[in-house]
Amino acid sequence: MIPVLIDTDPGIDDAVALMLALRRPEVEVLAVTACSGNLRADYSAANALRVLDHVGRQDVPVAVGALAPLTRPYPKDPFSHGDDGLGNTGLPGPRGTPDERFGPDLIVELAAKHAGELTIIALGPLTNVALALIRNPGLPRQVRQLVLTGGAFGLTPYSALRATGDNPVSEWNVYVDPEAARLVFHSGLHITAVGLDVSCHPDINLSHGVRDRFGKSDSPEAQFITGVLAFVDAAGFESYSAIIDALTVAIAIDPGLAQTIPLNVDVETASSLTLGQTVVDRREHFRWNHLPTIDVVSEVDYNAFHNLLLATFEQRSMARR
Repeated sequence: MIPVLIDTDPGIDDAVALMLALRRPEVEVLAVTACSGNLRADYSAANALRVLDHVGRQDVPVAVGALAPLTRPYPKDPFSHGDDGLGNTGLPGPRGTPDERFGPDLIVELAAKHAGELTIIALGPLTNVALALIRNPGLPRQVRQLVLTGGAFGLTPYSALRATGDNPVSEWNVYVDPEAARLVFHSGLHITAVGLDVSCHPDINLSHGVRDRFGKSDSPEAQFITGVLAFVDAAGFESYSAIIDALTVAIAIDPGLAQTIPLNVDVETASSLTLGQTVVDRREHFRWNHLPTIDVVSEVDYNAFHNLLLATFEQRSMARR
């Protein structure tokens, strides 16, 4: 099994992604750390606990992370995740309480305990991961990989057409805490980034057939994603909005779903016009050699991704761990 820590800010698509990770037999979710992104970290933690209750996985600890970005005010998300942050799906309040440990400290602890094996899946802004790196600069030698939702790399038109940050060129997770993203990108961690280029591509949208199959299933996960899809429909968005982070989890589980390319990338932290832009240097000549190199997902087998979701969510689990 793959030992995994999920850093997340549920959020509708984060909740679907968390359910996917919890249901996959290849994955051992060791902990969830809540970051401030779609919601502030304390509210994100409460929603993570609600998701764990919904799928019967109260055994997974949830730790609250930083309530604000490293150096700047916490911005308001231009996309509403509903009054409850979970697409108004009506999940009851959490039965449990957060772990007493601070999220970044838990990241450091589990990286040391599972040195060379731990995968961190980061589905929100990278504040907690950056703080963990500040606490332990040796973290890149202990973490096997960091798979993240973040960035817009110019590989398809959708990185620009569907920019999610609060300016024309940024992606929300990087925009919220660009200093954290820049620190993480420069850290030496083995990074795979799932950007808007592929996560908002039209081919990721669920077909009517797939949606109908979810609607007919009585599994808690299928019922939840059906409710979330109704919410994004009513908000005037396409179904990709419900499964952006699930794609990141799926690629972490099965890298064969995607193709990646190495890119030289840095993060804009100064300009109000382009704050949070992931700047890619792809020049044939005069390319800067001081930018960090990360692996960026360039292509996805969307049919295989949809089949993975169906195989995981469609049937009620007979034996919940």
